[in-house]
Amino acid sequence: MSECARVSALIVDDEPVARAGLRHMLAEADWLVCIGEAGNGLAAVEMINRLRPELVFLDIQMPGLLGTELLAHLQHRPLVVFTTAHAEHAVAAFEIGALDYLLKPFGPERLAATLDRVRAVVGEPLAPALERFGEALGPGPISRLFVRSGRAIVPVPVDGIAWIEAVGDYLALHVGAATHLLSLSLNRLEARLDPQRFVRIHRTHIVNLDHVTAFRRQDGGGLAAELRDGTVLAVSRSKAQELRNWAR
Repeated sequence: MSECARVSALIVDDEPVARAGLRHMLAEADWLVCIGEAGNGLAAVEMINRLRPELVFLDIQMPGLLGTELLAHLQHRPLVVFTTAHAEHAVAAFEIGALDYLLKPFGPERLAATLDRVRAVVGEPLAPALERFGEALGPGPISRLFVRSGRAIVPVPVDGIAWIEAVGDYLALHVGAATHLLSLSLNRLEARLDPQRFVRIHRTHIVNLDHVTAFRRQDGGGLAAELRDGTVLAVSRSKAQELRNWAR
């Protein structure tokens, strides 16, 4: 690959040793060139907007601005790979729509897998990446979520989600016959859904009212939501009372 065709990258991390180590490993990729480094969030915003890199390796926990916060200040929208020492930050990475995240300490093999993902999307239209940023950082309810499918990130229209279930550290999005896993908390997702359409009926379940055929009283006196696909989900007592008040 010629020099002019190389992918430009910026490293953002408050630890000089971490920046040096990543830059050393990236030097093995002859199709990529590091055009700068930033040691804090404020400096990163200035450099990203000025240098306009195609790719940013972004630490999350930094002084000045957190990695997840600085994205809201960008005029230029690059592809982003989060680097973090905390596994729980993977939630933020996928919510924002990062291409990947690297859990510190990582080595050349794990970085190579990330670079494979980068090469798979470089040269493709950046609209999906920009859309992910817009969805995550903009106001109002989201209209789609992005989930992993193999090595790809694919959009899932929110309207098509019949119900959402908390399963351990993941959410299961039930869309027709398909189920997609998303690394995100139910509370955080609920806050970005249209409350006129999506209702939390239980601590582990959210339903899309457009996919509910009826709320029916059960033999034991409880309430259950019946969905178009035949799924029946129990409604908690507190939510049942809220639904009764809402329906009046």
